[in-house]
Amino acid sequence: MDESRLRSREETLRQAVSELPEDTRKRYYQLELELVKDPDTYAVLNYFFAAGLHHFYLGKTLRGIINLALMLIGLATLSTIGIFVILFVIVIELPQLFRSQKIITEHNITVMEDVINELQPRE
Repeated sequence: MDESRLRSREETLRQAVSELPEDTRKRYYQLELELVKDPDTYAVLNYFFAAGLHHFYLGKTLRGIINLALMLIGLATLSTIGIFVILFVIVIELPQLFRSQKIITEHNITVMEDVINELQPRE
């Protein structure tokens, strides 16, 4: 998703939050503190532990397990195949390291859109 679209979604979310009744808005901000993820934590988990821990951080358990299993297989078989498996994981994960800010922003916006949809009064 391009940056202008993310900014547009973020602005729409801010507008929706500002239109909430005060008690609901307070609840929204409480949930926001609990649910938003930190881009630096994501980047560190990706950079230092290319074993998929950053996927667990975002709640993507299956992807994290697959990534972790591939890294463990690669480390256990440090032969030609093991090195290729490790390199494969690194090549797949490296772009996510460079896009960590955008990935986290998109994740946080999606999570908070879901929260606001739950909090908005039903008509």
